[in-house]
Amino acid sequence: MPEILVLYYSRSGATADMARQIARGIGEIARMNARIRTVPPVSVQSEAAIPAVPEDGPPYADIEDLRECAGLILGSPTRFGNMAAPLKHFLDGTSELWLNGVLAGKPAGVFTSSSSIHGGQETTLLSMMVPLLHHGMLIMGLPYTEPALLTTRSGGTPYGPSHVAGERSELPLTEEEAELCRALGRRVAATARQLESTTP
Repeated sequence: MPEILVLYYSRSGATADMARQIARGIGEIARMNARIRTVPPVSVQSEAAIPAVPEDGPPYADIEDLRECAGLILGSPTRFGNMAAPLKHFLDGTSELWLNGVLAGKPAGVFTSSSSIHGGQETTLLSMMVPLLHHGMLIMGLPYTEPALLTTRSGGTPYGPSHVAGERSELPLTEEEAELCRALGRRVAATARQLESTTP
């Protein structure tokens, strides 16, 4: 079955929680599956090495995960209004896919988490969209037909789901934040299924 790649970096677990909710939404669309992957941290010491397999959580992503996906949803915590360096580092290594147009025409979305409500969520979401646009992907946001987008008092944007995690990442996803995550998963998966059914 076609798979939507949910690719994220998470330091304190909030972005990982969002990824799991997005995967649930993908699973609500018939004949579509989620493939959850993460990326390793980036060390300031060039000689530092990381294990080939994470100690826990999903496996690290590789280029084949991108090549095989029917759609892509990227997630990152905010880093001064930008995506985290580990995710950017991984995306910087996708030139081969860009040269061959592997991701062109596939649907994509983005999600983020920050410690405060004004922690740069929307600019972080936009920063993740830029490489996806260069790859020729079809960016999916969240329309205001999603009721949770109008009722949320925490995270949630039309650019993609977001979460306010608190100063010590102590706040769980609110009901609205979780629903918006699932909604993005459903939207990207449903669009990918429609596109695949029209491909000759």
